[in-house]
Amino acid sequence: MIHANAPLTPTGRLRMVTRHLSDGIPKSHVAAEFRVSRPTVTTWVTRYLAEGEEGL
Repeated sequence: MIHANAPLTPTGRLRMVTRHLSDGIPKSHVAAEFRVSRPTVTTWVTRYLAEGEEGL
């Protein structure tokens, strides 16, 4: 369940992961673009790789 202060929706998280994995943008640049921390990008990329879209 997404809490009220979540920075991104599952769709936004997928876009963030895609920017890193498919477009080759460094995690730090993706983090700045989406206004989240680099560890947040790492978390969602790791979950996506382990669980696919269901993990987002």
